[in-house]
Amino acid sequence: MADFILALADFDRDRGWAALGHASLFDFLHRRLGLSAGAAQYRKTAAALIQRFPEVEAPLRDGRLCLMSVCELARVLTEENRGEVLPRFYGLSRREAQEVAVELQPQLVPARVVVTPVARLDFAQALQPVETAVPPPAEASAAIWPGPPPAGPPPAPAPTVQPLTSERSRLHVTVSREFLKKLEAARAALSHSHPGADAEAVLEAGLDLLLERQAKRRGLVKRPRKKAPSERPVEEAQTDAGDVPSEVRREVFTRDSGVCQWALDGGGICGSTFRVELDHVIPRAHGGPSTVANLRCLCKPHNDEAARQVFGDAWMDLFSRRAPPAPTSTG
Repeated sequence: MADFILALADFDRDRGWAALGHASLFDFLHRRLGLSAGAAQYRKTAAALIQRFPEVEAPLRDGRLCLMSVCELARVLTEENRGEVLPRFYGLSRREAQEVAVELQPQLVPARVVVTPVARLDFAQALQPVETAVPPPAEASAAIWPGPPPAGPPPAPAPTVQPLTSERSRLHVTVSREFLKKLEAARAALSHSHPGADAEAVLEAGLDLLLERQAKRRGLVKRPRKKAPSERPVEEAQTDAGDVPSEVRREVFTRDSGVCQWALDGGGICGSTFRVELDHVIPRAHGGPSTVANLRCLCKPHNDEAARQVFGDAWMDLFSRRAPPAPTSTG
């Protein structure tokens, strides 16, 4: 890819596309090479950027700079800030690059809430022609869609986030009519404590409640219950049933900052905050206590991996979706 971008930079500098009858490098890439408009724009922008800033070549070649983030980098990279700004884009995804770009060059965009009706079309119905005089033969149907059509409609598109400034972003999400009804009901319920609240304020209040409930489950309460003098120290606290006491849970989540502590081969830790659980370093099945010293935060996949290292795949497959399907009887 880097060699191709460098060749394009020389090709563009010499206006080779003009000799071939094209109006621009983009036109050559899109019409002559058949690249999509997006792919052509990325490569055109990268070629122009390398002509202005040759130091872009090395990070693009070794993978520190993603081609998807080049357009965002080109918006903010200048002769004055080249030494400081370029390294800030290393290792970033397109969305992360957008966030850095708007931080360096914020745009004044007013906040808004837009609701656009979207028709819910059955996926199997969408495969049928709009109007036909003769039903298509079975062979043609099989060629269009091998096997039976899916039972339900396709899943809703994933939410997308468009950074606007360093503090503001625009969220695009597809919701149901029932969701909008609940949103209005929540706005009415909060009309006393949050008069005039917009959709963001209502959703943020709901998120605060969810996070507060999750914090209570982890024992991260603002005013933890004081232990009686007769209670055992946190390091020794455990129950015969193996339950983790709230003060121990709170201590472990605070110590580990609520992120996965699984050590990576290349150094550092996993650091994931998704589906984080408490894991016994010495398993409870082997007599491991529910103490702060014997507990750590792990995400679900690494918690499962830790158990497999101790008990083996054959045993853990009995409780996991990774288990192979049971053989069917032929008799």
